[in-house]
Amino acid sequence: MENMTSFKEFHILALSNKWDKNGYSVFFFLIYFIGIVLNLVLVIVIYTDVHLHMPMYLFLCHLSFVDICYTTTTIPKLLDILLSGNNTVSFAQCFSQMFFYFWGACVEVNLLLAMAYDRYVAICKPLRYMEILSKRHCVLLMVAIWVIAFLNALIVTISASYTPLCHSATIKQFYCDFKAVIKLSCPGNLFLFVIFTEMILFGFCPFACSLASYVKVFNVILAMTSRDGRRKAFSTCSSHIMVLSIFYGTSVLVYMIPPSVNLEVLERLCTIFYTVVTPMLNPLLYSLRNKDVKRALIRIINKCW
Repeated sequence: MENMTSFKEFHILALSNKWDKNGYSVFFFLIYFIGIVLNLVLVIVIYTDVHLHMPMYLFLCHLSFVDICYTTTTIPKLLDILLSGNNTVSFAQCFSQMFFYFWGACVEVNLLLAMAYDRYVAICKPLRYMEILSKRHCVLLMVAIWVIAFLNALIVTISASYTPLCHSATIKQFYCDFKAVIKLSCPGNLFLFVIFTEMILFGFCPFACSLASYVKVFNVILAMTSRDGRRKAFSTCSSHIMVLSIFYGTSVLVYMIPPSVNLEVLERLCTIFYTVVTPMLNPLLYSLRNKDVKRALIRIINKCW
């Protein structure tokens, strides 16, 4: 039986040989560049405009920063593979990429939960909003989110690095994903238990809590007598609900697709949408559907002009 010590490096099988690699290089670069610019603009707008110095926009600012970080851990290496044709990745590079990607993804999951809680407090407990989500509480919450995500990514990466490989060292994905490593690993190893625990703690639980928050929010909105009040309350939640739906919808497709040769292309396409397209859509959804962000952007443009 072969194990990890029998292999010198991983081979990233990013795309099928039938696909136009030059065309996809341009596609990935444009999507990555647009996503970086949009998220960076949103961070600058929130940071420079004092009217947006609120808990909701603090979480949104961190969300844009995380989207920049964890797409940067995957797309530049993918572009290098497509343009150079060298798809070999050392163990250190692979697990470093896995660590930073997991760190960013875990932060994003917890941020989406924090944003759902923010909307719950704002609509269900408006009189206590500034007390519950004070500046001190928000800072402590953000520190906790980043630290917990760091520890979680460290545990997952270390367990993955000690996982024995029984099949090959070819990762049929465009980055070092834990699901691709599971396909190569020997059955009955500790990494499977770690990933199962990871899915429960940082997948199902945050989603269930976010869903419960919005169930209570919708109950309060539907009980409002004012039509304008209902419309305004729903408009403050709609952008986040769309981001939440896209994020969890695509992640479920990626990680719930059964391992099958016939579904490899579908899995890669879903992964591309989940890791590349979704971070680009987040700032668009928030900026186009949020009047405060649009006003702040217009004020900055006017000042520059």
